[in-house]
Amino acid sequence: MALFKKRTVGKPGEWYYCLEHKKVEEGPECPAKNRFGPYTSREEAAHAMESAKERNLEWDTDPRWHDKAGKGDDESGD
Repeated sequence: MALFKKRTVGKPGEWYYCLEHKKVEEGPECPAKNRFGPYTSREEAAHAMESAKERNLEWDTDPRWHDKAGKGDDESGD
């Protein structure tokens, strides 16, 4: 058993969105694996999930990230 518990270190004014607790944190309070951030404001952190959804949609529909041949097509003609 560890004698000292490693605390998550953060700076005042840095905001995070905790994916586990579904809440905004200043600090952070939770481990990095469970959060998005840092954000510059509480408001920005509160909209973290919407921002992630928008970004994912942009990436999913970006033609630069899709093969011209299409999914399942083999360019070699075999």
